[in-house]
Amino acid sequence: MTLEITIKEASQLLKNHNISSHELDAEIILSNIMGIKRETLILNNNISVSKKILEKYKLAIKRRIKKEPVAYITGKKEFWSQDFVVSNATLVPRPETELIIYKIVDFFKNKRVSVLDIGTGTGCILLSILKELDFARGIGIDISKKAVQTARINSKNLKLEQRSKFKVFDIANFNVGKYDLIVSNPPYIPSNEIKNLSKDIRNHEPLLALRGGVDGLDLLKKVIYKSGSLLKKNGLLAIEIGNQQYLKVLNILKQQNFREISKEYDYNNNVRCIISTKIWYF
Repeated sequence: MTLEITIKEASQLLKNHNISSHELDAEIILSNIMGIKRETLILNNNISVSKKILEKYKLAIKRRIKKEPVAYITGKKEFWSQDFVVSNATLVPRPETELIIYKIVDFFKNKRVSVLDIGTGTGCILLSILKELDFARGIGIDISKKAVQTARINSKNLKLEQRSKFKVFDIANFNVGKYDLIVSNPPYIPSNEIKNLSKDIRNHEPLLALRGGVDGLDLLKKVIYKSGSLLKKNGLLAIEIGNQQYLKVLNILKQQNFREISKEYDYNNNVRCIISTKIWYF
């Protein structure tokens, strides 16, 4: 069977199971199994597919039919133009999270920066920042041991292990060092909204990294409160927030003596990221 026919059949099968990105998913999964770029796959669609590859492909497509995210099937996800290893203990990196990095890079270009990434997951935020800022060093913390192991793999793959460390920590118990920058993409989905998430997310991504408590603000409050004692003077706090949370989070920041410096809107015109700094009275 040729590549073209193999992809068409898989794409149709995914389409029959209401997967809107059926063609793209079919191509990404097969290119990953074959160890070639998707573009190469498309340009050489008359090549025959071996029986061994076909068997692996069928199993992978069955996983996708069950709404398992493509990133978990391939074991990786592109973020900030780099491939990041993902595991079932980490969220799949999302394009809107890149918004936080654009702004940070502008603020700290050519400066020596110490960074703390709270709830690091794959390490994609911290490691992408370090890729752009040659004089930056950082630490990523997460309560999930498996997430920390995944972040360490990514650090090694990106040759950033000399400038990054990853540790298992609950933010409530973390008191190590002072930082020029604290970044966090904490869980911010209200508990009663978890059931409304797509099956891809609800049934496969770690709920621990999604649940933000009754109003979705439990972890955001902890991050903001703790950052007050961990930030250097004039340091920045950059946090990702959920839809319709901007005014509530802004109020929490003000209560903890933080002043907004900048905000970033996502592709649906929701405020997705707030950058703030601590107000010092002495």
